[in-house]
Amino acid sequence: MQSFLLAYLSALDVLRVVLFALALALAVVCAIDWAVRTRRLSPFGPVARFFRTTVDPLIAPVERRVVRAGGLPTSAPWWALGGVVVGGIVLISLLGFIGSMLYRFGGAAAQGPRGIYYIFVTLVSGLLQIALLVRVLSSWVRVSPYSRWIRWSFVLTEPILAPLRRIIPTLGTIDVTPIVAYILIRLLSGLLLGAV
Repeated sequence: MQSFLLAYLSALDVLRVVLFALALALAVVCAIDWAVRTRRLSPFGPVARFFRTTVDPLIAPVERRVVRAGGLPTSAPWWALGGVVVGGIVLISLLGFIGSMLYRFGGAAAQGPRGIYYIFVTLVSGLLQIALLVRVLSSWVRVSPYSRWIRWSFVLTEPILAPLRRIIPTLGTIDVTPIVAYILIRLLSGLLLGAV
């Protein structure tokens, strides 16, 4: 198991370097495409023709979303670059999280049922805390609770928040039950882990 984890972490390090190099290359491509779109480079030159035929079709979906949102089509390359960079950061973070979970599962399996119980309680409490955070943030930006990206957080947290809402009054327009639920989840997971 240790050799697998070492190989996984070294592959993750290589992937970080590769994604960073791709982000730099994409930044250069986006800068040139932006220069062509804003006419800083001649629109009749070979570079402009190459970018209009090869790069612009790739950026067209981003451009449509930017224009629908009220942005300028010339900013589409920068939005595409931002999306790729954020996607790369999320991918690296997710793979790092998976690596740490594999490490924890390896350690838990070595400890037997007690270690597996520890991992289970930690994962469930972590998932509920993340669901509460997603639910609160989605209420701030007014995302529909029926959105496919947000629905899971409502499904996981509503059985916890509904009884708390009957007990705890709101403070004006502020619902404090997510904060109370977060604290209760932390306390309960601490109690469950301390009982072992």
